[in-house]
Amino acid sequence: MHVTVLPHEAVDALAIKPDGIYVDGTFGRGGHSRMILERLEKGGRLIAFDRDPAALATGRTIGDPRFCLIHNSFSEIRQVLRQLGVERVDGVLLDLGVSSPQLEEPLRGFSFRQDGPLDMRMDTSQGQTAAEWLAGTSEAHLEEVIRSYGEERFAKQIARAIVAARARQPVVTTLQLAAIVAAAVRSRERTREKQNPATRTFQAIRIYLNQELDKLSLALPQCVEILNSGGRLVVISFHSLEDRLVKRFMRESANADMLPRRLPLREKEVRLLGHHKLRLIGRATRPGANELAVNPRARSAVMRVAERVNTT
Repeated sequence: MHVTVLPHEAVDALAIKPDGIYVDGTFGRGGHSRMILERLEKGGRLIAFDRDPAALATGRTIGDPRFCLIHNSFSEIRQVLRQLGVERVDGVLLDLGVSSPQLEEPLRGFSFRQDGPLDMRMDTSQGQTAAEWLAGTSEAHLEEVIRSYGEERFAKQIARAIVAARARQPVVTTLQLAAIVAAAVRSRERTREKQNPATRTFQAIRIYLNQELDKLSLALPQCVEILNSGGRLVVISFHSLEDRLVKRFMRESANADMLPRRLPLREKEVRLLGHHKLRLIGRATRPGANELAVNPRARSAVMRVAERVNTT
């Protein structure tokens, strides 16, 4: 069962107008979406996105004329909204990461805790599985992915071990990959850390395979452009790379009057000076002790909020 992270905090941060138009860029199992709908009146509207067919199946059970669920990535948000005849919205919520049902279902291949096929695709209807990618990628590229997206200091040893293992037999299951990684990491270092030695490698492959950071980078400026003045952008991250990207984007969008480091200024940089697009709202929010007692998986969540300004 999926437990929605920072549910009240996130929906409160949207500062919902009863007749407003809102976007839930990551429907998941609909926890945030249902709370948003509760605060909307008859004239309000909620448009949700998700890539996961299982999430879409859940969304189809919501029989509400104010609600629309789109099978697409939030990186296509501006184009999809235009197709729906929507130019501006009053708030966008992005709840990043992997949902509990995705982690708990062995067939999805996201977790090393249960054996299952190495899939790891958010959208199981298209794209390359993790097993297929591992079978064909080079050792150098594998090392780069594990190091860059997993921030794994043993990336070189792990990549070498995976390539050696696949030469003997295909690496096609989660426990098979987890065992290879565990054997490649020094035993002394494994016992020093509390988390499973395969955690960062699984995370890296998942992020790379689903282009999570790329899609987030594409989505953030689109989210700002579609917001009405006073509209809110709320982003919940679960990984340092995601949060770093969100934090930097929001700060840069809120500090347009700061001089760029390099001079002389280009024409585009001159036009941007003094034209803020966002105003930061409060500080980063993390789950409290009560929420963590119910949902330990929320421990890495960080929520950041910004408000749209200067839409003219």
